[in-house]
Amino acid sequence: MKSTPVKGTRDYLPEEMAIRDYLQNVILETYQDAGFSRIATPAIEDAVNLDKSDGGENLNLIFKILKRGQKFTSALDEKEVSEASLSDMGLRYDLTLPLSRYFANNRNNLLTPFKVIQMDRVYRAERPQKGRLREFTQCDIDIIGNPSADAEIDLILTTTKALKRIGLSEFQVKINDRRILKSIFSYSGFEEKDYERLAIIFDKLDKIGIEGIKKELSEAEFSTETIKRFIDLFESGSLNLNSIGTVCDAEYITSLKYIIDTVNDVSERAFPIVFTPSLVRGQGYYTGTIFEVEAKGYHGAVAGGGRYDNLIGKFVNEEIPAVGFSIGFERIFGILMEQDYKIPGQKKRIAVFYDAENYAPALTYAEELRKEYMVSAFERPKKLGKFLNKLEAQSFDGFAVYGQEDGVKLF
Repeated sequence: MKSTPVKGTRDYLPEEMAIRDYLQNVILETYQDAGFSRIATPAIEDAVNLDKSDGGENLNLIFKILKRGQKFTSALDEKEVSEASLSDMGLRYDLTLPLSRYFANNRNNLLTPFKVIQMDRVYRAERPQKGRLREFTQCDIDIIGNPSADAEIDLILTTTKALKRIGLSEFQVKINDRRILKSIFSYSGFEEKDYERLAIIFDKLDKIGIEGIKKELSEAEFSTETIKRFIDLFESGSLNLNSIGTVCDAEYITSLKYIIDTVNDVSERAFPIVFTPSLVRGQGYYTGTIFEVEAKGYHGAVAGGGRYDNLIGKFVNEEIPAVGFSIGFERIFGILMEQDYKIPGQKKRIAVFYDAENYAPALTYAEELRKEYMVSAFERPKKLGKFLNKLEAQSFDGFAVYGQEDGVKLF
């Protein structure tokens, strides 16, 4: 049997889990302070829900679960066996689709607008590499039932406060609107049926650059004139909230200006928030405002989200406004660990050694020390020095020996 975890997944050491728990608790507390309530949903979703969720390229990364027993045997006996006929469930690829189903199922018992927290694991059949795991944690907040841009402002201010509280000090928020992006596509001459495919291609801009985008658009057999008109808009570098008015509805610009101005006023410009016309966000379910957080010195987003006013409607046959912001916990955890992150104000961790006949009084002694330290009790090993080396390697800060008067000794 293999002792290593499956590729794309990770084991975490005790000292790593202590940091992960601390960071998640700070994020959760920040969310709750802002009036959000936590829920939980299953990791398994119906295959039909996943397939119809407009998840963009994530739909190609779903871990599908085979039918079981007679249902599986019957599927194999069909004349045309397909992936869809063999699978009836899958693992969630994000927390937005499960939330949409949850709200549709429980809306009569929920306050609207519904301010909700989800902090849980999600699964994608990624090609494992640095920064991309197959199992990872997301920390989401969403507001369901508020159609105004006030919801976006609430999410941006709460998320950035959480990022600052866990130690991410230098970052910027990039913001765009999917409706502006579609207006740009239309202005360039693309057909509406191609917009989602274009969004998926354009979302790769940070990875492959403008020349890579041009190449993919050519390979997709769009006309040379249309591609040129589109690329010229972004190569000129002149797109801003004033000039973009020539290609899109003024309402979209007014909404973004309101969000940016209000966030700047309330946060007292604690971080930059900038209009970024090349921002896409890969999920197809986004309908309006989209945003990302980019940390200084690190490639890629550490948080992202947007408005998805049509997704819940797939379950209830009516439009339900919704917007969410997700912190990419694994990326932030990786950044902080590279910076040798330490939990602020954490008690020092020590060991108390005892002889076998003194176990009970040693526990009483350990309990007294717990007022000041985190304490683990160990029977005194034969080779104490070697064991102390292991403790220090496992991030213990010191030790004490029950019955000795010199008390706690720090490494």
